[in-house]
Amino acid sequence: MSNNGGESVSLNHPGSPQQQQQQQQAKARMALDERMAGVKNKIIVMSGKGGVGKSTTAVNLALALAKLGNKVGLLDIDLHGPSIPKMLGLEGERPGADDDGIHPMEAFDLKLMSIGFLLRSTSEATIMRGPMKHGAIQQLLTDVVWGELDYLLLDCPPGTGDEPLTAVQLLGKGAAAVVVTTPQDVALTDVEKSLSFCTELKLPVVGLVENMSGFICPHCNERSDIFKSGGAEALAKKTGIKVLTQVPFEPLVVIGGDSGKPHILDHPDSSTSQALNKVAAAVVEFSAGKE
Repeated sequence: MSNNGGESVSLNHPGSPQQQQQQQQAKARMALDERMAGVKNKIIVMSGKGGVGKSTTAVNLALALAKLGNKVGLLDIDLHGPSIPKMLGLEGERPGADDDGIHPMEAFDLKLMSIGFLLRSTSEATIMRGPMKHGAIQQLLTDVVWGELDYLLLDCPPGTGDEPLTAVQLLGKGAAAVVVTTPQDVALTDVEKSLSFCTELKLPVVGLVENMSGFICPHCNERSDIFKSGGAEALAKKTGIKVLTQVPFEPLVVIGGDSGKPHILDHPDSSTSQALNKVAAAVVEFSAGKE
């Protein structure tokens, strides 16, 4: 642009607000890249619909990967409804911090971080939007001392909004998604939007997990398809994204999540645990294919 004398004036001269912002962004990106340098694989666990068991899948998938001998971290970026502290028996716990950054909580051989660990109480609301969410997720990735990890899993809130978009943008090339759904049409319609999101952002999809795929009676062990069946298979044929497994609905999974005792550890031989082990194996195979 020109000043009153007709001379050209640059808005990006050294020390201008634009220049300072660019420098701050570059510095933040460098800090994030340095922190993530020790993380081999980043897996975003997402869903198009709430209530499909995404956090349960993320927790048990992380544990299944750890059981295979991997170093695993789990980051809860559901800023408005963090579930990880309760599901892993760490409600009310607080992480430590020093000059290196915030040290993740540890349980069951996992490194864990959630905004839930930073709130004053479990009933405190997280009130933020847009840029604030981006900044919070960037801090959780950058300021936490993750160390060397084979896998860092991110548990996203449902949908294709700020949190998953921020995760994909910050993690950059090399991240991939596991998408969770349930068999009924109302969930499949929304999960198809999640797959479209991944396509638009060039985020590879490891595959679909059909959760709550049949109810296993705890008394007679008989299976009933209370949420229909075969929905994910139909979506797989339509989109070309494979179904990794069908996870049954077992009451013991709910009990484990509420009590902080993950199902895959307390009931390693159950149908649910076997199904989740298949997801872990698929993630490992996918990661090996990238190398």
